[in-house]
Amino acid sequence: MLSFSQPTLGDARQEWWRRALRLVLVGGAAVGLGGLCAQLGLLGPVLLVGLVGGIAVSAIVFGAPRLGFWATLVVAIVGLGVKRYVPVPMGLTVDVLLTLTWIGLVVPVAGRLDWHKANRPAVWGALLWMGYVTFQLLNPEAVSHLAWVYAMRGVGLHFALVVPLVLLLLDRRRDLDWFLTIWFVLSILGTLNGLRQKFIGLDPFEWQWLRSGAAVQHILFGKLRIFSFFSDAGQFGAAQGHVAVGAGIMTIGRDLSWRRRLFYGLVALCGVIGLFISGTRGAMAVPFFGGVTYLVLSKNWRAILLGVAAMAMAYGFFMYTSIGSSVYQIQRFRDALQRGSDTPSMQVRLRNQARLARYMKADPVRYAIGGGIGSVGSWGRRFSPGTWLAQFPPDSWYVRLWAETGTVGLGLYLGLWILLMGYGAVLVWRVEDPQLRQALIGLHAGIMGILMASYGNQVLGQLPTGILVYASLAYLSMAPRLADDPPSSQSEEADPTPSTITSA
Repeated sequence: MLSFSQPTLGDARQEWWRRALRLVLVGGAAVGLGGLCAQLGLLGPVLLVGLVGGIAVSAIVFGAPRLGFWATLVVAIVGLGVKRYVPVPMGLTVDVLLTLTWIGLVVPVAGRLDWHKANRPAVWGALLWMGYVTFQLLNPEAVSHLAWVYAMRGVGLHFALVVPLVLLLLDRRRDLDWFLTIWFVLSILGTLNGLRQKFIGLDPFEWQWLRSGAAVQHILFGKLRIFSFFSDAGQFGAAQGHVAVGAGIMTIGRDLSWRRRLFYGLVALCGVIGLFISGTRGAMAVPFFGGVTYLVLSKNWRAILLGVAAMAMAYGFFMYTSIGSSVYQIQRFRDALQRGSDTPSMQVRLRNQARLARYMKADPVRYAIGGGIGSVGSWGRRFSPGTWLAQFPPDSWYVRLWAETGTVGLGLYLGLWILLMGYGAVLVWRVEDPQLRQALIGLHAGIMGILMASYGNQVLGQLPTGILVYASLAYLSMAPRLADDPPSSQSEEADPTPSTITSA
């Protein structure tokens, strides 16, 4: 006998909140658009189209917060490339999407949301770090508070928003599957776009971007460093090395269908190709340290021996042969490995770090808490031009954090990551499901690779790597919960949808 449940009071309140939010959005937009059209003339209709689209996106996100996060992920990965064609602030778009997703998650069901899901060390670590970043508003060394508003997003805000959001909203196996699928598919497209740039050439918009100042970093000795639809070649190389580690580890997992293994293998291959064509030597740290992490976490002697053998062969290839030296990208990697710290670029970085050490030690306050968030690099040149830190090229995520947050900030940051990754390793070791465990090992190894590579680049503070790392950390934190979540009842052979990617 069929029975139909009656609407509960909570359901009624949820629907009321959704209707109220939509009413406020529509009413506010109508008033604002009227004023804009009156003031801007022909520009008004253009803004009208954009704002109507924004309202539509907002309504969708409020009704389905999961879609909001997936949209955030897509924009984070491809948005900076799209910006070369459409002058839209993609970084701000990511922030808006994250905010809308949080509103869509919390407001309708705040009283019934299981906040205990977010009671994990990763969340408390992210909030502690964001607290220190907020404390930097009181830093007497800071020249511009507006610089803090812009720079703190990559330094701490995304960390504090993404980790608890994934734990609260995307805590099922199929959510992990969707995360991997979107990431992997877009990474394949990234490599294909990079190959288009290398073998077919750049389009007029990309050439204009290079002429606007990016050519200094991307055309070296007459050779183009491929950047695809990422912010720069360094980010492209690190991101592709990141996905190569994760997908490569998942490829050798047990009990995979041939289609799934082929997919993972293709993703890993594309990641390796993208890494090499980027010409980014610092990105070599991602697969190396990611591979070492995998060997430690696998606790499989056969895998350890094979991994050591593979690393030895790669080392011998670059150190003791000249094979492929006519290929610019291969020669850059070979030169970096053979010469080590004797390369001109590394010598410049070491001299700069020595200069920074002298500058920091000259003032006890500055040495302790730094020169303020946003005081270094492009934000420093924009908001505090003429200052010493604004002219300093950090070249490293950790050097930048040292300069901006001081010895206390850098120590806190590194300590948090050491504890979180150690705790993540313990959780992974306890997972018995072989396929889920392999996926989590891939995520852990990818994070470790990025953490090590961030010494030579600022990739962890940039899109999309930061979003991917924080989401991966959240999934490591919920390893026990994912292990208890039953996999899809459909077989991989019968259903190739994302819900079967990590299903055992």
